[in-house]
Amino acid sequence: MSYSDFTLETVKKNLHLNIATRDNIFAEVKPLSVSDYLQQTLDYNVPFALASNTEKSRSEMIIAPILLELTKNQSQEISLFSGVEFNIDSSQGLSGNCDFIISRSPEFLLINAPVIIIVEAKKENIKGGLGQCIAEMYAAKLFNEREENEIKEIYGVVTTGEIWKFLKLSDAKLQIDLAEYFLNDIAKIMGILTSAVNS
Repeated sequence: MSYSDFTLETVKKNLHLNIATRDNIFAEVKPLSVSDYLQQTLDYNVPFALASNTEKSRSEMIIAPILLELTKNQSQEISLFSGVEFNIDSSQGLSGNCDFIISRSPEFLLINAPVIIIVEAKKENIKGGLGQCIAEMYAAKLFNEREENEIKEIYGVVTTGEIWKFLKLSDAKLQIDLAEYFLNDIAKIMGILTSAVNS
């Protein structure tokens, strides 16, 4: 078993999490304007990504530029990892590759303090990606506990590139925001990502 094998049902059963859905968890978060560079990049890239309609094109042309902008805005206090192995506890199925991890550390060679997990929705199925995302978030929580990192909350995202759904893990409490954020509200998406990094 690996991260991608988890569903909402197996996460709840195997990882003993209290899962709750709430509407507008991030309602208080203020939108954050994006740079002209990112806006122009998305304006140019999105039609190509949607036309080819593959996970790879959405990842490279939409998701990665947004996450790179986040790292740029944080004065290199965070690092971005893409497609990396994150093997934490194979006995629980907490192993495999992660689509993206944001670490609250400037270290680019090693993951030191994972704080945001980003999962690309397979076949544009947001709900289908929730189990995988939660499993990776739980693994990040275990990693931080072992490394004695003072990170109390782990954030998660399941995204098609166009649609972004956010999650929050604190202790054994997992909250799934019922709201979905769309690419035309990129300022709100960037605001939520920034607040997650700085929480």
